[in-house]
Amino acid sequence: MSNSQLVDGWPGAPGVVLFRVRDGNAERIDETGDLHDVRSWASVSKMAVALAFGVEVDWGLHEFTQDFGPHGATLANLLSHSSGLGLEEGDREVPIATQRVYSNVGIDHAVRVAVGDREPAQWLDERVFTPLGMDTTQLRGRPCADVHGSTEDLVTLGVAWLRADGVSVATRNQQITPYLPELSGIVPGFGRFNPCAWGLGPELRGTKEHWMGDWPAQSFGHFGQSGAMLLLNADEQIGLAATSTEGFGPWAVQLWPGWTTTMRQRILST
Repeated sequence: MSNSQLVDGWPGAPGVVLFRVRDGNAERIDETGDLHDVRSWASVSKMAVALAFGVEVDWGLHEFTQDFGPHGATLANLLSHSSGLGLEEGDREVPIATQRVYSNVGIDHAVRVAVGDREPAQWLDERVFTPLGMDTTQLRGRPCADVHGSTEDLVTLGVAWLRADGVSVATRNQQITPYLPELSGIVPGFGRFNPCAWGLGPELRGTKEHWMGDWPAQSFGHFGQSGAMLLLNADEQIGLAATSTEGFGPWAVQLWPGWTTTMRQRILST
């Protein structure tokens, strides 16, 4: 597959890497674009935040079952979008653990509780970016959506999830297991799903027919309004990372389901 074919249908100037892990070693399958250009990851930022919380749990600093509030929500509720909080501050709330309500404010709240008087950017640096050598990546604003970094660093983050770098395999596996799997909810841009599988941070494909294409049910990751995505499968030890100069829109809703399907086939055939 040529570089141009790798991003057929993508507007702008995407950066894409297909990769896998064999015998603990990360291997590049294919790549295209300016992989060193620092770009917004938007909601893919939540994959870095989730890994940081995995570190916190492994270090014994917090527990997923811990009450993080508000209204008695646990850390697991906040990371899995089952806290009942709305998308943003002031949006309509629902009772805890009754719906999967995608919540930026819930992620930001969880980080505020964890960091206390420290800066969230410093916390992410210490827990994830510096240990993994993600030298281009930094948090520039809200933890839920304001990480900026290169496609190369996004690959590093993806490999860390596949190999469980920096966290135990048990913690990683807990985070990519459906939490309250019966809940229905909306994946922004793709509509309502019943059930709407989610882990402790990463979205899980489950039975959804959407941006993850035909990747297996246990596949996980996130996409963002910047047009970035990280899609992974720990059983197959494969992944793809993409950043974009074109924000998420109807083009992505139409393109991504078939594109991610083709990319998985490309990785597995190599």
